[in-house]
Amino acid sequence: MLLSLHISNFALIDELTIDFARGLNVLTGETGAGKSIILDAIDALLGGTVSARLVRSGTSRAIVQGTFKSPLHLVDWLQANEIIVAENLICTREISRTGGTIRSKLRVNGTVVSKQILNELREHLVEITGQGQTSQITAAHQQRQLLDAYGSLEADRLQVNQHFQAWQQAEKNLTQRQQQQADHAFRLETLRMEVQELESAALEAPDELIALDQEHQTLNHVVDLQQQSYQIYQLLYQNDLGESAAADLLSKAENLLVGCVDIDPKLQPLLDVVSDSLTQIIDVGRRINSYGDRLEADPQRLEEIEDRMRFLKHICRKYGCNLGELIDRLEKSQLELAGLTGKGESIEELQALLDTCYAKLLKACEKLTDRRQQTAQKLQQQLVAELKPLGMAKVQFLVDIQPQIPSGNGADNVCFLFSPNPGEPLQSLAATASGGEMSRFLLALKACFSVITPTGTLIFDEIDTGVSGKVTQSIADKLQQLAIDRQVLCVTHQPIMAAMADVHFQVRKEGVGKKAQERTVVKIERLEPQRRREEIAQLAGGHSAADSIAFADSLLSQATATKQSAASLAENLPSKKSRRSHKKTKTVPVKKAR
Repeated sequence: MLLSLHISNFALIDELTIDFARGLNVLTGETGAGKSIILDAIDALLGGTVSARLVRSGTSRAIVQGTFKSPLHLVDWLQANEIIVAENLICTREISRTGGTIRSKLRVNGTVVSKQILNELREHLVEITGQGQTSQITAAHQQRQLLDAYGSLEADRLQVNQHFQAWQQAEKNLTQRQQQQADHAFRLETLRMEVQELESAALEAPDELIALDQEHQTLNHVVDLQQQSYQIYQLLYQNDLGESAAADLLSKAENLLVGCVDIDPKLQPLLDVVSDSLTQIIDVGRRINSYGDRLEADPQRLEEIEDRMRFLKHICRKYGCNLGELIDRLEKSQLELAGLTGKGESIEELQALLDTCYAKLLKACEKLTDRRQQTAQKLQQQLVAELKPLGMAKVQFLVDIQPQIPSGNGADNVCFLFSPNPGEPLQSLAATASGGEMSRFLLALKACFSVITPTGTLIFDEIDTGVSGKVTQSIADKLQQLAIDRQVLCVTHQPIMAAMADVHFQVRKEGVGKKAQERTVVKIERLEPQRRREEIAQLAGGHSAADSIAFADSLLSQATATKQSAASLAENLPSKKSRRSHKKTKTVPVKKAR
């Protein structure tokens, strides 16, 4: 039950707090007075879509806060979602606007929650009904969902969906295996040729081409290297031309420095450097001479290297990759070839599995169809019973269930057929129901579902639009009956409806501020008896004020008598708990704590 609603800087609302009560709460006011804004605020509070227009002009932040009586069956769900469990649930939505960007934050008892979490909670707190829902209940898939919800068939439908998913996966596996088999021979031969070619290429080192290129350079210039290495040897170590080599010059320098060090020991570091250099020069000279002696021209080896390099470059170009990538490709091809030549599930085995999955799907669909047909009978009877007091004594209603191709939702096409007048054939809701008839159908449908759903507050937005005074009285009586077990909020322009209210609110627009800076704000007032008489008289109109007041008094007296009669009847009926004993309370699935 919605205990109170606080709205700040929302659309035309500056600051507003509304304390609602049990029973039937009615909101009246002139067209455009702002009644819809209050409903928009409740919708936004519980996760509805928001836009920049909902933040009052001249401000950057709107806040909507609602306090609800906490349903006892939600304790586990609240704990699972790490929301504080308390006697009341305080839901808050903060909407901020920065330029053209809209951001919002949702909280429940101070805990920030996601929109998905709030949508789950919304199902147990508030349900808003209006003529705008016509498109929702005329769609075939929505009617199937309504039937399943009425019969608590969600578990059966989930089982069907699980079998449907298994059947689809089995069909996918079979199709893939058939495709693999069709391509198997070609792919197998291609891989064999590829692996054979790459294995015969003896690809082992990713840097083989680099090493071959270096060896090729050496063999191709062996004469130059021999000559130059000998020249280096002469310059460093032993010169045959009678000139001093570097080692000879350093040796002389070393001898001179030895004499200098005897005189001045501070020159010892310099002597060490020259001695080390002499040692290194001698070592380099000997090694370069040895290198030159080992060099030999090898035309045959040079030809082998050139052939190998040409082959490797050719095979890399053929496969469009470098040598390292080619080695990786060989390994992958070898693995794939092993997989193709290995044993897998045969097509016969996969076909048998597909047939088994389909048989299980059909069996689950048959079970769901049987339960839907049983549920349809109950819904037909109850809905007709709810519609007859609403000025539709001759109404016919049928839940038409026709077979269709199995899917995740079963093998049924569900269609609500409706005939409001005797002698007229049953047709779909969309084809036959007028606006007023659709309003009554929606109300009757909510009355059917009120027994099986735990929603604490039902909201009806001008559900009585387009109907006569007699039918309006029937709708008002039905709303009053619903309000015995739960809280009902109703927006209306009808005086008959307003007279049935347990609590009556008037919504109006006012101008505030100086004339040059006047702004429009929405105000709401809980009407006391005298003001209520005046409001109902205003709604009724009439030839004179006295006639309107007299008519309002008669409506209020009639409403009092109707409610007393309903209360007396309710006392003699089984308790609410026993009336619902055959139905299990629908609860939100408990999720893991975030």
